[in-house]
Amino acid sequence: MTDQKPQGSIVRIARENGTQDSPEPLDLPSRVRELRKSRGLTLEQAATQAGLARSTLSKIENGLMSPTYEALKKLASGLEISVPQLFTPPQREKVNGRMAITRFDEGSGQATTTYEHEMLGGSLTKKQMLPYRARVRARSMDEFDGWVRHDGEEFLYVLTGVVRLYTEFYEPVEMKRGDSAYYDATMGHNVISLSPEDATILWVTSLV
Repeated sequence: MTDQKPQGSIVRIARENGTQDSPEPLDLPSRVRELRKSRGLTLEQAATQAGLARSTLSKIENGLMSPTYEALKKLASGLEISVPQLFTPPQREKVNGRMAITRFDEGSGQATTTYEHEMLGGSLTKKQMLPYRARVRARSMDEFDGWVRHDGEEFLYVLTGVVRLYTEFYEPVEMKRGDSAYYDATMGHNVISLSPEDATILWVTSLV
């Protein structure tokens, strides 16, 4: 049994479970009008700042004209934004009141030959972070089937024991309780326990 695939599957499964809503098609005329009004500009003022005719801007806002790229550049400049921002709809209002409690030793488990993972916050979907506690079973790099690597960034915090963090581009680092590391998870990385007992660590992996 290898470690690389099971470890990577934790992040892959979490990403697949966090399905994204399909974006709504952008209504450019409404977007332009909204941007202009949010800046307190009249049609005349916005057109002057953009170097466009008032009638041209009016037609764009009413969906009677498809602006050329040159017109879009002028419009973005007049509104003091970038062209891509013209096509970026405002974020939907979100309810920021979600919470999940995971009692000690009640997280769902997933064991491999080198780690025993306990997933935390499992009841929340569409998470942007994947937190999990891991018991480090491995005592040698020989126990790994190559490097573990996956998309995103990762934070590691040592809870108990002493570990050695191996990374693809840096010298191995010995870490004890209270030490932490933040690294690019696309870089190969493995952790072994240097303690007589299995060390435990907290891992938080980004899912975006």
